Amino acid sequence: MKTFQIQAPGAATLIDQPAPAQQSQPDVLLRVSLVGMCGTDLTTFRGGNAMVQFPRVPGHEVAATVVEGGDLRPGTAVTLSPYTSCGQCPSCKRGRVNACQFNETMGVQRDGAMTEYIRVPREKLYTANLTLKELALVEPLTVGTHAVARGRVTANDTVAVFGCGGIGLGAIAAAAFRGARTIAIDMDDAKLEIARKAGATDLIHSKNEDLHTRLVEITGSGPDVMIEAIGLPATFRAAVEEVAFTGRVVYIGYAKEPVTYETRLFVQKELDILGSRNALPEDFLEVIRMLEAGRFPVEDAVSLIVTPEQAAETLADWSANPHKFTKIMVQFA
Repeated sequence: MKTFQIQAPGAATLIDQPAPAQQSQPDVLLRVSLVGMCGTDLTTFRGGNAMVQFPRVPGHEVAATVVEGGDLRPGTAVTLSPYTSCGQCPSCKRGRVNACQFNETMGVQRDGAMTEYIRVPREKLYTANLTLKELALVEPLTVGTHAVARGRVTANDTVAVFGCGGIGLGAIAAAAFRGARTIAIDMDDAKLEIARKAGATDLIHSKNEDLHTRLVEITGSGPDVMIEAIGLPATFRAAVEEVAFTGRVVYIGYAKEPVTYETRLFVQKELDILGSRNALPEDFLEVIRMLEAGRFPVEDAVSLIVTPEQAAETLADWSANPHKFTKIMVQFA
């Protein structure tokens, strides 16, 4: 079967692989329809992902149809959770399986879904009244949605989100879906406009406007929740500096270098500083409800759909021009 594989940093190609064998009775055989490329795939292609061993089949943002297995009728459209959990580590015992110490994500620690057929445990599948394109957006949107849940966002909150890429858009849409006043912060006008369509009530172009001045104008005393979805030391610090007293700061992005803080703000403001990783089943269900309600600009968020034969060239183009694309999908069926 046709499979897209990253063979080494900067090298990707289409290969032929045998169809997947059944591993256990609950496994469901899926025919892959659409797979989204994400920032993790780009980092892998660039050779910057320490969790990846080459060669690796990427892909964990999946829309597929059932071929056989389980209780779902053949032809049923599904999306999936790409994570594993051991059930024994401290995270799993606390019910936070998204942060399993030994998690293996499809396309990262194990091969992913950029191939024609995959087998997936039945409990990892989700059905919904959504198009295939919408189903392929569920998983990336859950990551930002989980950050909103970590921040305990309610309709009484004002939430500011650093970054309007795929993960940041998920956080913006999820906060807006909960009724919060939501501020989108980015340096790209096109991404800010998509953020508005995703539910942002206020936009800040942080290159052209002073961030602190605008946040004070909008909130008076700072946002109740700051969500960082970029991964820069400057935005890591700004989240702590700009959040309101007794506010919550949620980090999704990884900073690429050490971050130096004025730690008195942690204590003086009595902040809740939270990490956010992957997503839980309830996050998948919330995103599905949001998409079924038409509360996300799907057509604006997906910038390009390519064939498997075009995937390697497209990934190289994305690597060379990271601001050129929002969401790229590869169509297998």
